[in-house]
Order: sequence, then structure tokens, then C-alpha cells
Amino acid sequence: PATPEERMQAWRARLACPTASVRTESHEEVPEAVFPEHMCDGVHRLGYNARSSYGTHSFLIRRAAGNLMVDAPRWTRAVVGPLEAWGGISDILLTHRDDIGDAERYARHFDAHVWIHEADRDAAPFADRTIAGIVPVRVHVDLLAIPAPGHTEGSVAYLYDGRCLFTGDTLAWSFERDDLTAWREVCWWSWPEQLRSLRRLCDHRFEWVFAGHGGSRQLPADDMAARLAVR
Repeated sequence: PATPEERMQAWRARLACPTASVRTESHEEVPEAVFPEHMCDGVHRLGYNARSSYGTHSFLIRRAAGNLMVDAPRWTRAVVGPLEAWGGISDILLTHRDDIGDAERYARHFDAHVWIHEADRDAAPFADRTIAGIVPVRVHVDLLAIPAPGHTEGSVAYLYDGRCLFTGDTLAWSFERDDLTAWREVCWWSWPEQLRSLRRLCDHRFEWVFAGHGGSRQLPADDMAARLAVR
């Protein structure tokens, strides 16, 4: 890496790698502000992706009513420390069975509620809050849980503040195609159901997609809606 931004991205790649396969030639200390990574107002990417969740990205929503973790990284003081400094977490929002990471340990440490769809709950028996069916559920005044079966039977997207959609493995941004994308080849339950779930997402307006795997991206809400409508 030649520039400060490139160095920061290299450090993020190293610390996000779930198998610790990215090495450094020097012994320099990890710079400040590598993770949590600020994404937009109130949203941070946590890094330290867990091998058990196939390297999924997890996120933190900072809010006065209680911070929310979306999916979970591997357990590390590098994540716990900032979370403690920011007041802990009140809820962990699991998007589906593949991306649980060390959610149980974070929930126990912070005494946080854990949300998951009942169809995927066998993968997180410690969850104390469940979502059922396909009708969106108002979890908090500023947070809507939108069931999105397809990738797994219990996949859920979470819409925060009417602008930020956390999609798990249902929808992502492809930097190669410069467009929204979904992956049929890693749809573990039902591709036709996933397509129906994507169509139902058209009922909601948002300007950010935060994906578990794949890219995250911001676009004007009308542009995002138009791209989603052709999925």
C-alpha cells in the first residue's frame, strides 16, 4: 500500500480475514479507527469476521435507545472494548442461520436480546426473541424486521431509520457489475422464494444496502428501488 487510505484498507483486510491468512511484514501497531469502520451516520462495520459464519460482515447501529448489533463477529476484546465505551448493545439482530458468529457470547456479556426468525431458530437456541411468518414486524420504533425467506427459510432483512437495509445474504452490491445482486449458487433453501422476497423488498424505501457477504452501497432511494425492481 502506497497511500494512507490504501494502508487502512490493507489493515481492514487483515483484521477482517476469518482465517487470519493476511500477514504483515512489519511489527507496527494496528492503527486507530481501523474497526469499527464508520459507514454512515449511526452505522459502523465491526470487522473481525468469524470463520464460523463464513466470514460474514457484521454491523453496529449506534442509537440513544440502545445500540444494535447486526449479526456477530468473532469474540475479541478489539470489538468488546469499543462496544463497552459506546454503552454496550441492547439487541443482536440475526439475519439468518449462517451468520451467527459469536452472538451467544456477545449476548451473554452485554445482557442483550437476540432476534432470529423462528424457521432458523434451531441454529441459535439462545435467542430470546423470534420473528414469524413473512409479515414485517416493528421491532423498535426505528427498526423494521422484514422476513425474506430464500437463502435460508428464516432469512430476515432489517430496515433501520427508513434508510439502511441490512440484508444478510439475501441481497448485496456487486462492485464487479456495479449493481445490486443476489446469488442463486449459494441459495440454500429456495431460489423462487428468494426472488419473491426480493420483490417484497420493493415495498420499502432505503438508500443503503449493508450486506453480510458482498458489497455495501449507498444510492438515492429512487435509484435503489429501480435497480431492485429488475431483480
